[in-house]
Amino acid sequence: MDRSSNLLYRIFRFYVDGFRSMTVGKTLWLIIGIKLFIMFAILKIFFFPNFLKSNFDNDQERSDHVIEQLTK
Repeated sequence: MDRSSNLLYRIFRFYVDGFRSMTVGKTLWLIIGIKLFIMFAILKIFFFPNFLKSNFDNDQERSDHVIEQLTK
């Protein structure tokens, strides 16, 4: 099977060639990556504490609480 006829290979080459020819796009992707890192890594620590880990001692209690909350 020829590599150029494989759909996955053509999709991969499409993105590789697209990123190589970008000039401003690389900077924008870097900004998007930094923004996503801040949203999911930094803000999670401060605004979304692990409720189950801090309020229940073991997995059984955590699962019971989740089931209870889902079936209310």
